[in-house]
Amino acid sequence: MKSNLSVAIEAALDAGKEILEVYETDFNVEIKGDDSPLTLADKRANDVINSFLKKTNLPIISEENRQLSYSERKDWSICWIVDPLDGTKEFIKRNGEFTVNIALVENGIPILGVIYVPVSKTLYFTADTQSSRKIVLADEITSLEDILEKAIEINPKSSQDLVRVVGSRSHLNEDTQKFISNIEKNNKVEIVSMGSSLKFCMVAEGLADIYPRFAPTMEWDTAAGQAICNAAGVEVIDQTTGEPMRYNKRNLLNNYFMVGSLVHSA
Repeated sequence: MKSNLSVAIEAALDAGKEILEVYETDFNVEIKGDDSPLTLADKRANDVINSFLKKTNLPIISEENRQLSYSERKDWSICWIVDPLDGTKEFIKRNGEFTVNIALVENGIPILGVIYVPVSKTLYFTADTQSSRKIVLADEITSLEDILEKAIEINPKSSQDLVRVVGSRSHLNEDTQKFISNIEKNNKVEIVSMGSSLKFCMVAEGLADIYPRFAPTMEWDTAAGQAICNAAGVEVIDQTTGEPMRYNKRNLLNNYFMVGSLVHSA
C-alpha cells in the first residue's frame, strides 16, 4: 500500500506541474461530447499520471482515457480511478479551486486517495485506512519522505452553533437549495462554496459538516475524495442505495450522495 501511495503522490505532483504550466498561458478550451470542457492541461496531466500508474501493472479508469465496457472491467478486483484535472470549469475561471484526483479501489471500495491542489500546493492523502493527512508543500520539502513525515492528520469537527453546508460553485441547484431549506427549519446554516473535490476535503478536515450532491458526477470525480473522507471517519452515502458509494460499476455515473456525519439524520 505504501508503494502505491508513493506512486500516486508522485503522479499527482508531477501532473500538478503540467497543469500550472498551462494555467499560466492563454490556453484554448474544447467542448467534449458530453458538453464538458477540456483543456491541454487535462490531457498533459492525464499523460503524466498514466506514465506513473502503468508501472504498478494495475488497470486504470481515467476521465481522459478511452472508456472500457463493463464486460472488460467487471473482473477487476482492484483498479486506479483518476481525474487528472477535477474542476476544469474552475480552472477556466482561474480561481484556483481545481485538483488532481487519484484513487485506488479494491472490490468497489476506495482504499487509497490522493488529492492535490496545484495552485496552493496543498496535498491531501490517505496515510492508511484509518487516517488522512494534509500538507502544504514548501520549497524545502523536496522528498516523498519529507511529505509523509511532515503531513498532519485531519479530522472532521462539528460546529456547536450551526450546520456548515458545502456546495459547488458551479452546481448549487434547486434540489440543493431545498435540502438547505429543510435543515434551516431546525438549525442555523452557513453555506460554504467550493469547487471540485475540495468539498470532500473540507468535510474531512472539519471546515464543513455536510456536502449534499444533487447533480451528476462520475466515479473519477468522487473516488479519491471518498477514500480521504472514509479514512478520516466521514461517511459518503449513496442516496439511492443508502449504502457507501461503490466503484467500477456497470455505469460509471454516480447516484446523488451525501458526505458527512449528518448523512443519516439529514
